[in-house]
Amino acid sequence: MAIYPILILYYPINVLKLIIRIVFAYISTSNAFYFVKVLPFKIPKPDFEALVFQEDKGPLFFDKLHQHEEIQVSLIVEGEGTLIVGDTINYYSSGDILVIGSKLPHVFKSDVSAEKEAYMISLFFTESSFGLHFFNLEELKELQPFFKRAKHGFKATSHKTLMRDYFKQLESASKLKRFIVLLELLQLLSKSAYTSLSAFIYNKTFTTVEGNRMRDVFEYTMNNYDQPISLEHISSVANMTKTAFCKYFKKRTNKTYITFLNELRVEHACRLLQSSQDLSIAAIAELSGFQNISNFNRQFKAVKLVNPSKFKASKTATIF
Repeated sequence: MAIYPILILYYPINVLKLIIRIVFAYISTSNAFYFVKVLPFKIPKPDFEALVFQEDKGPLFFDKLHQHEEIQVSLIVEGEGTLIVGDTINYYSSGDILVIGSKLPHVFKSDVSAEKEAYMISLFFTESSFGLHFFNLEELKELQPFFKRAKHGFKATSHKTLMRDYFKQLESASKLKRFIVLLELLQLLSKSAYTSLSAFIYNKTFTTVEGNRMRDVFEYTMNNYDQPISLEHISSVANMTKTAFCKYFKKRTNKTYITFLNELRVEHACRLLQSSQDLSIAAIAELSGFQNISNFNRQFKAVKLVNPSKFKASKTATIF
């Protein structure tokens, strides 16, 4: 094989030895090729690949609630919007580096008002993609923090420039080079500063019926949060009684539906407070689905621990 002279150009001998050992473990393992089992929330992915490289380009990212066995490591090249992971509502924007753990339900809701096309680069793999005990090798023990963090999902907040440079190599890279880049990324993600994307994990895999039900509820809420939504109506979307739905939602998200709805509205309000300097706080409250300013102020402070006026002032000061 002609790869060794190329590797020597880029890596010192001690790193080269580890790479060669890992490559042979990767090639020889019976798990090196497997059928990607997509769990109840269906997303299209190639079959029989241990490490999957994927580019998402278009007006919107895939906007259906879904989960998959693979861990997802992504760079948001362009785009912004809302990201729900597990029980938590997050905001994403260009340059973010995100990790979404195995079987962790999530959905991207792209901001349709953004001028540029949404663009995300991702790697997908499982802990056993390269062999059942691959990541337990002594040489790879320093990567364990990554897998612990991935269970809740996380956003990297340091080493981002270097990680973005690695992501940019992926499109034109060979499969071997992508594998090496993955290890480099995992090393950086294991020691980077980070913020978790989810606080609560529902440890059971959703059935198809549950998956479709939760997807319908999330999709309806994300498309209509700026309008009044009663518990009676959202229960009918889930095809359940009000009492049964409230118990069902709380068990799977560790929060009530009304809390989830208010958090989604507050996150939208935060984006407007940061980007729409001409809008009054009362107008932002109405655009975010709150029927009166006093309730908006109360719910905003409950989520963000500051009132909307102080939040807007602090973000304006940061910008200017």
